Amino acid sequence: MPKVQLVELDAHGLATIDHARLEFDDGFTVITGETGAGKTLLLDALAMCLGDDPGDLRGASAEDLRVAALFVSDGEEVSLTREMTAAGRLRGGIDGVVCSSAALRERGSDLVVVHGQHDSLRLRSRAALLELLDRYGGIDAGPLDALRRRRRSLERERHELGGDVDSRRREQELLEFQIAEVDAAAISGPHELEEVLEDLARLSARRDAALALRAAAEELDGDQDDAVASRLARVVARLPELEEIAGVGEVLRDAVDALREGARTFRGLVDRDEEDPGALERLSERVDLLQRLVRKHGASLADVLRADEQSRARLTHLSSATARLVELDEEILRVTRDEEEESSRLRLARVAAATRLSDAVSRQLPRVALPQASLEWRVDGADGSEVTMLFRPNPGLPAGSVASLASGGELSRLLLALALETARDDAVAIFDEIDAGVGGQVAEQIGDCLAELGERQQVVAVTHLASVAARARRHFVIEKHTADGRTTTQVRRVDGDERVGEIARMLVGDPTAPDARALADRLLGARR
Repeated sequence: MPKVQLVELDAHGLATIDHARLEFDDGFTVITGETGAGKTLLLDALAMCLGDDPGDLRGASAEDLRVAALFVSDGEEVSLTREMTAAGRLRGGIDGVVCSSAALRERGSDLVVVHGQHDSLRLRSRAALLELLDRYGGIDAGPLDALRRRRRSLERERHELGGDVDSRRREQELLEFQIAEVDAAAISGPHELEEVLEDLARLSARRDAALALRAAAEELDGDQDDAVASRLARVVARLPELEEIAGVGEVLRDAVDALREGARTFRGLVDRDEEDPGALERLSERVDLLQRLVRKHGASLADVLRADEQSRARLTHLSSATARLVELDEEILRVTRDEEEESSRLRLARVAAATRLSDAVSRQLPRVALPQASLEWRVDGADGSEVTMLFRPNPGLPAGSVASLASGGELSRLLLALALETARDDAVAIFDEIDAGVGGQVAEQIGDCLAELGERQQVVAVTHLASVAARARRHFVIEKHTADGRTTTQVRRVDGDERVGEIARMLVGDPTAPDARALADRLLGARR
């Protein structure tokens, strides 16, 4: 019994499908119908459940469009849903919980592998190819992954401790310089810069006042002849000694004395402020020093002091880590050596698995109508993780990527050949028109291959060929009906006589033709 099974697919309001519900068996199931009946609509419904966003919903309305797929994975039910909201947007859900389309794609990738014409990411993703090769070869990359995680962890720890000897020495020297720089500044506290700026502003204002007072003193009673007191004194000295102006003369002489006294007072104030003439220069230098440190370490002196604490702690940490660094270097060397050995072992194992898989798949190619084709897996990289798959459709032609050289039908059949050798019971395989461009004996071979694959994993295929459809365990027919000017698509399961009729229709176009029904019965009998 496969670990993953598609149990039910339900579509409502999707283009011409009013409502369709399909219940699946655990083996090989086919979906058939006349050309244009809408077989791919069912795959569209499943693709939407898996997170795909179709570009054209073909008339779906907000009230109608709902699709759902029910899986069983390791005994647990998994429900993936998609519906259109009233706003015309698609809303996804996993087990009844609303989710994004990305979440649906991630969950769906673990449940379903779609093999469509030019629609298989497995052949284009190097990671997926590597996973496929490792599963086929029974290769466990876990030990190498563990060694790499361990090496990265050790390297991070070494980096935190200063890295190698030269890097650590350079960091220590820088830390010591920064600490010495802050020590030399002798910062009194986190607010010193503001305090010094206030002192500088106050002292600058007093200096400006002193300059003004000195200038005023010189104007009033300076050494120059045009000083106010000197000029007034000369005026007073030239006054005649008349009794009528004696009082005025006395007032003017008092004014001269007042001017000179004012000048002396101004000079006294200036002399007092100049007791420490270097204070202003020292304050300016202090502001320059503190602002330089702030620009270097943050936005304030608090940042400078905090950075200094961190530098001291980091220097102490580096200084005490010497012994641990020696241990780390030795362990990194040992782990790196183990990693190289494990990488070499993995590469050899992957090369051997690639050779076996190339041969095995090439032997399956004639069974899927690719008798002249060949497939080659190439492994590169120290650990063999650089995996590519090259396809050669015919001898003598250059090999290249599958996507560039294989036609749509060839791609699907190639995937079938690959699936026959790498079948996994933890995913449902979907094949979309794998039989395009083939018929006769080849179609029977493809039917046999799908039936064989269905013994190991659940397989669902859309087909046009009776030989393929007859090999399935369960058979659904999709039919288009037009009534009253409206076209609808219906899906039904066919068994017994109805299935004989559908196989006959696929053979000759007439479900009632006796010869076709006889052949159909023989084809179905061969399956039984």
